[in-house]
Amino acid sequence: MMNKKPPSADPPSADDTPHGPAIQAEDLTVTRGPRTVLRGLDFTVPRGRITGLLGPSGCGKSTLMRAIVGTQARVTGTLRVLGRLAGAPALRSRIGYVTQAPSVYDDLTVRQNLDYFAAVLDPGRGPAAERRRAHVTRAIEDVDLTTHADALAGRLSGGQRSRVSLAVALLGTPELLVLDEPTVGLDPVLRRDLWHLFHAIAAERGAAILVSSHVMDEAERCHRLLLMREGRILAEDTPEALRARTGSDTVEAAFLHLVDQDTARSHR
Repeated sequence: MMNKKPPSADPPSADDTPHGPAIQAEDLTVTRGPRTVLRGLDFTVPRGRITGLLGPSGCGKSTLMRAIVGTQARVTGTLRVLGRLAGAPALRSRIGYVTQAPSVYDDLTVRQNLDYFAAVLDPGRGPAAERRRAHVTRAIEDVDLTTHADALAGRLSGGQRSRVSLAVALLGTPELLVLDEPTVGLDPVLRRDLWHLFHAIAAERGAAILVSSHVMDEAERCHRLLLMREGRILAEDTPEALRARTGSDTVEAAFLHLVDQDTARSHR
């Protein structure tokens, strides 16, 4: 594993401030058997901004997200999240993570699911119980599931179940949201509404959001982009700067231009 020091030997760094980066990676590498999945990545993710992680399926986006939340094995290099080494126990209540598959209990209602996860994050009675109730109510409202709060999760549509997973990630006040393709399979109206929510969370709560997608038109909704290909970062910049740099009208065209450049270099 990457973090060989015990948790007690991982004091917060100077980056654990409102102005430091939410994520900072240096020479981040992940191997799986004989295959190198991530190849010496260097990048930062700022706070209070939406950073899009874009690239084709299989390029390493999910592996990178697992490394950031501390669930990926065989990681080397340096990866600091909110000023601490990735995977530090102190980060558990500070990060919200949504996987591609909805992570909910089908035999519980929406509210019961959130009550359960809220109790895991913030156990106790009295003030803690009051905080949990407030966080659950707000999270349900955030994802527009108030009218389905008492419905069994197993009877919801796929898009609604995905929103329950997002609500779980929003419990408390996470400083970093890591969202692995959260809009896959959703209708255009719901996709639009969720992006409005992401922007509100970044602007009003100051949270950093790292959201992955292989749908290039979603890149235009991000403040910054990390473009990935075959386990490497092809570019790290704003959508506007990437379009200007490549003389392209869209981020998709800019990405394809960068892919062609990268292919040409590798064949020299």
